[in-house]
Amino acid sequence: MLSSHYLGPLLVIVQILGVVAAIHAVFTVRTAQGAIAWATSLVFMPLLTLLPYLAFGRRRFDAYIDARREANDEMRRAAAELDWRPWIEEAKAAREADGYKELKAMVGLARMPTLANNQVRLLVDGKASFAAIFDALAAAQKVVLLQFFIVRDDHLGQRLAQILLERAAAGVEVFLLYDAIGSHGLPARYIERLRQGGVQVQAFRTGHGMLNRFQVNFRNHRKIVAVDGERGFLGGLNVGVEYLGENPRLSPWRDTFVELRGPAVACLQECFAEDWFWATRDLPTLILPESYDSSGMLCQVVPSGPADPQETCLLFFIESINAARERIWISSPYFVPDEAVSAALRLAVLRGVDVRILLPSRPDHRTVFAASTLYALDAVRAGVRVFRYQPGFLHQKVVLIDRDSAAVGSANLDNRSFRLNFEIMLITVDEGFAAEVESMLEVDFAQSLEVRIEDRKSIHRLQQLGMRVARLVSPLL
Repeated sequence: MLSSHYLGPLLVIVQILGVVAAIHAVFTVRTAQGAIAWATSLVFMPLLTLLPYLAFGRRRFDAYIDARREANDEMRRAAAELDWRPWIEEAKAAREADGYKELKAMVGLARMPTLANNQVRLLVDGKASFAAIFDALAAAQKVVLLQFFIVRDDHLGQRLAQILLERAAAGVEVFLLYDAIGSHGLPARYIERLRQGGVQVQAFRTGHGMLNRFQVNFRNHRKIVAVDGERGFLGGLNVGVEYLGENPRLSPWRDTFVELRGPAVACLQECFAEDWFWATRDLPTLILPESYDSSGMLCQVVPSGPADPQETCLLFFIESINAARERIWISSPYFVPDEAVSAALRLAVLRGVDVRILLPSRPDHRTVFAASTLYALDAVRAGVRVFRYQPGFLHQKVVLIDRDSAAVGSANLDNRSFRLNFEIMLITVDEGFAAEVESMLEVDFAQSLEVRIEDRKSIHRLQQLGMRVARLVSPLL
């Protein structure tokens, strides 16, 4: 127990640190709501909020910015030893392709070229997705790059490990990157087994250096697979049996992945390489095929994260909504929009656009679900059609814009994806693929219940209070 002789000065020091941290929050937190929430709590409750602010308060990942610049220099030197001409030629071809005008705003946002002549295959749910991924991995001859937010040591994770070990034994270079927070339960024996078998395994940690030591707010939420520079995969799935629907509370699990072939796979490799460089200060092996097909669809890879000069993920959703002239359908497990996204949705309704949001009916995170419910009711009141998917937990991240554009990836419609997570989305401009996405979502809507304004009446006062508290802390979620 501290004596009163020491307690008084300690409280003064904590109060001073709280005021300093509050000033820091005012200057650095990107949203006004978040800055006010942190600053107020730090000034009036520093004992309770100072340590959480050190862990969760920062909104800009400056150390990663420096690492990315260094990685870009390394990649330029590595590129000099490769024939990157096909990538450049495809980028030029994309600018002449029909539909390029639909992505002009995304090009500067994504810092990656818009590329033509890609083939994209829609993979619905975990079994189809992992069957395709494992098939591609088993056929790998040169290099495999894998990145997941969550990797579990269950039978799906064990199957993945076995395939990676077999390819490494066959002489394939295998690189596996996982998020240290998302995969906190991954045992050391799993990692050691892979390393002993020749697989290069690293954790993406944001705690490098003294200033980042307590920072756990930034998470790498990307899911990327690239095989031999020819086949790529991305979407919402992680490596765990719950993503196959084997969690009784959330089963059946509803998710979406895509398989990508063509020059845009190079963008997946570049995104992986930047994250790998942060974790290792070294680059993985990057390769390109000798040629590409001369036909296919227009694609734009959009990576985003807290190291970007602007809020890329937030702007991606705003631009997608603003670009819609006929319809904008968004499927997301979480719905915690900020004022800009909410305004874009309301304006789309006023333009006569068919605006639909597809959400789960079961919570996996109760605080986020409570906040989402209140935001959903507000959206319905503004004319947005909101649906709750009934069969199981809905985890897919899909956007459908008008008749020709669609996006699939890892980004959720919430503050964490907007500003805190490293995410990746693939935008396509192709009427045939958009029609596939439309058919998939129509099946989902047919298995959903539409939220009505009168649903608010069935919510008890205590539940409404909980939702409003959850909404107050939503800028920090």
